[in-house]
Amino acid sequence: MAAEYATFGLAPATRAGGVHADGDFRIHRDFMDFVVDGRPLLFRLCDLDAVSPLASDVPPAIFTAQVRSLLLETDAPLPGGRYVIYGCPECADLACGAVTAVILRDGDDFVWRDFAWQTGDHADLEFNGYHGIGPYRFPGAEYRAALATLLDAPGHPRRRVLLIGARVALLARLAAALRTIGIGADITHDARDVPADELRTYGAVAFGRAVTDEQRTTVRRAFADAGVEVPHVDGLAPIVAVLVAQIEHALDRLPAERRRLTRLTATRAAADVEVTSPCRVRLTAYRLDRLHRTHVREVFDGLLAPGGHRIALDAGAVRGDTFLVARTPGSVLVTAVTRGTPG
Repeated sequence: MAAEYATFGLAPATRAGGVHADGDFRIHRDFMDFVVDGRPLLFRLCDLDAVSPLASDVPPAIFTAQVRSLLLETDAPLPGGRYVIYGCPECADLACGAVTAVILRDGDDFVWRDFAWQTGDHADLEFNGYHGIGPYRFPGAEYRAALATLLDAPGHPRRRVLLIGARVALLARLAAALRTIGIGADITHDARDVPADELRTYGAVAFGRAVTDEQRTTVRRAFADAGVEVPHVDGLAPIVAVLVAQIEHALDRLPAERRRLTRLTATRAAADVEVTSPCRVRLTAYRLDRLHRTHVREVFDGLLAPGGHRIALDAGAVRGDTFLVARTPGSVLVTAVTRGTPG
């Protein structure tokens, strides 16, 4: 198949971390995704939990080596001129599986072809090839210019949140959970004494439900005086997993068109979910009983096509004060379950 010309670009992307009900967690990863003809390439790979080699948390020398490898300034890391396009977000081990492709020059152009799922030194295109993806021919000047920008400023700003609330024990558990997935967290009661330079390092502020309006106003004024505008998260419930998901969403800087999960509303009868590309969606319900004990139930786990979907909910999972967390490989949304009709 002849390679047709396509546009090439890069855009920040996220593999959202998470804290599970059993205490296990998945690592948060920020990376640069490849944008082909205006659409993230990862979105063409349905339900793939992976990141590109251009991740923000790799050492600068390795990051630079990855960029120069994609520019074909070094030999291919795999036989047959194959390069890793997406790999395991937890360990980057080829044995876990990776999307690879042949990258070559044709005149001044760069061609990506023969995409495949690979778990060893050699790819089996017949059984593991992505036959509906590529080949792509990228104009050399555009391709080189996009990757060259990363050599000057690789990676992403550090993700950090300021936690403010009255329940110190809960905040400590929340901070610990955030740190396990790569989000820095600090706890304070009053932001007025925090130096402006330090305030500028935070990507969000999270308020507990007991924080007064006066305290919130004081914190907002402190950030405004420091010349920084950050999203403010109002905690829905004293449930660590729910608060983590709210903070993850607040720290997501991707524009709406780059997100897979764009809408979540829920009543006790059904949840309305909207996604922009084929992907796996997991819905988890967190419920507080009258004794403020937390109950967790997974209410949906499946592949959804692009568009809006209404998912019936089990009445037993959404009794009382219930909060629903929706996750895809790159997005997370949280909503309180209401008594009305889904919007």
